[in-house]
Amino acid sequence: MPEPSSKPSGKPTGKPAAKAAGKPARNLVNLEAVRKVFGTRTLLDGVSLGVGEHDRIGVVGRNGDGKTTLIRVLARLEPADDGRVTHLGGLRLGLLAQHDALDPAATVRQEVIGDLADHEWAGEPRVRDVLTGLFGGLDLPGFPAGLDTVIGPLSGGERRRIALAKLLIAEQDLIVLDEPTNHLDVEGIAWLAEHLAARRSALVVVTHDRWFLDRVCTRMWDVQRGQVHAYDGGYSDYVFARAERERIAATEESKRQNLMRKELAWLRRGAPARTSKPRFRIEAANALIADVPEPRDGAELMKFASARLGRTVYDLEDVTVRAGDRTLLSHLTWQLGPGDRIGLVGVNGAGKTSLLRAMAAGRAAAGTITVGQTVRLAYLSQEVAELDPEWRVLQAVEQVRGRVDLGGGREMTASQLCERFGFGKERQWTPVGDLSGGERRRLQILRLLMDEPNVLFLDEPTNDLDIETLTQLEDLLDGWPGSMVVISHDRFFVERVTDRVFALLGDGTLRMLPRGIDEYLERRAARREAEAAPVPVAAAPAAPAAKPAQLSRASQKEIQRIERQLERIGEKEATLHGEMAEHATDFQRMAELDAQLRELGGQRDELETRWLELAEGT
Repeated sequence: MPEPSSKPSGKPTGKPAAKAAGKPARNLVNLEAVRKVFGTRTLLDGVSLGVGEHDRIGVVGRNGDGKTTLIRVLARLEPADDGRVTHLGGLRLGLLAQHDALDPAATVRQEVIGDLADHEWAGEPRVRDVLTGLFGGLDLPGFPAGLDTVIGPLSGGERRRIALAKLLIAEQDLIVLDEPTNHLDVEGIAWLAEHLAARRSALVVVTHDRWFLDRVCTRMWDVQRGQVHAYDGGYSDYVFARAERERIAATEESKRQNLMRKELAWLRRGAPARTSKPRFRIEAANALIADVPEPRDGAELMKFASARLGRTVYDLEDVTVRAGDRTLLSHLTWQLGPGDRIGLVGVNGAGKTSLLRAMAAGRAAAGTITVGQTVRLAYLSQEVAELDPEWRVLQAVEQVRGRVDLGGGREMTASQLCERFGFGKERQWTPVGDLSGGERRRLQILRLLMDEPNVLFLDEPTNDLDIETLTQLEDLLDGWPGSMVVISHDRFFVERVTDRVFALLGDGTLRMLPRGIDEYLERRAARREAEAAPVPVAAAPAAPAAKPAQLSRASQKEIQRIERQLERIGEKEATLHGEMAEHATDFQRMAELDAQLRELGGQRDELETRWLELAEGT
């Protein structure tokens, strides 16, 4: 059956994505002239689409435009008002909805494993892969009773992972996922991408995680104002094709086209840690971005940041951070300087949020946190601050300030900034109580930026934001002069808005990663392999780690040499920090000193890793 295509389309999608055993790919699901209306809003208007048996489709669009409605109609959970939805006979379809249907009285074992005996499920590679990938081990570490934990008292994030595990363990012809990366950390998202890429099932996924879309998907559906525009390729290809379509059609407003040009330029020049280039090039799209500058002028932003912040932002000296009885970080000495843009990643529970809270409060369980006198901090927490539900959107923003200075002579009114964040003229008069979760999150970020901070702490800022709003936020942060620390599981966002990545690896330390999130995933994988390695039979059951005195003479000498090198690096770093304080207003010199400091940080990281290898006798 030939595949129907929606109208209009970014690139023809009629041909099958692949062939199996010499036969053309079949369509598993077809939507023909489907229409769906809620109240007075038409979410789907005459949509015709098909899902082939080898398709991996990513669904994007603004919040409220009908992405979830589309996949619910596709899965026959919602009836279409007009048109027809047909499934291939005997289709095995698995759906991960935004709200699970797990039995709160059941255990994890009953929901995920069912009646299988331990020796049966433990011998299944897929079961082992899913449990290890989503929970960190077959015994579900972190759950009070492992597989026998009752589901009822668990958090929403834990329930979400259980529902995902239950779905992935089963055999499916078509998997439909609505925001599967929610409540997963960077490591979990990377595992899920690899798992789905290796499966033979067709896939339709709604997500705002652009790295995930680029890694997994071979086609894209863009839901806009009742229509679904289809594109070949992953997210990068979709950005190229959409920019070209908008250039030719010239129907989109100029501000959205400018945002798309900027993101297109960033993707075209190659994002950090991007492993593959787009599969096709569009010459007109290349011409479209020919005059687009780099996303950020680092030297200029450093100049503004130094002028606004002075010499000291946050200095941590021998700091210990605790959560209850747990020590999360110990003896931490670290500096957040003027203009620093830091991405903070790490395993859940390693202390990322606790570190930000300690810095925001200016105190820790032990050690000293020095806060610069000129620091104006804006802290976006994971919790959405409650606002008066009777306030209008514009009123809630103007309560903070009527105009905001964005630096570099740029200024915006509260109404203009609201429009940048998707609150059009009419939407600005909507009561706060009528906003969705994503809209409240946008409003929270807006209010923070209106207060003209010079330091931003952003804890999971991408929660509940659609891709278009994310690009608007990234565009705004590109020109924002100040220091920034971002905690996010959205890899694309971290790579896009920050310059350096630091990681909490769960061992009580904070480490700079010169190669960013790729290096973080490599370190975590190496650590898991080391923990899973069997103990040699000849080894003593509780032998302590080797000490330098027990090592060979050559190893002891190398350790001493490394310690001297680390000491010299520490002295050089102290000298550079002094020079940075002295030349705080000379942005060119500051950029040179910052580059030297980063180089020393990379050398320190390599030496410390080698020191640990020698000390452990590896």
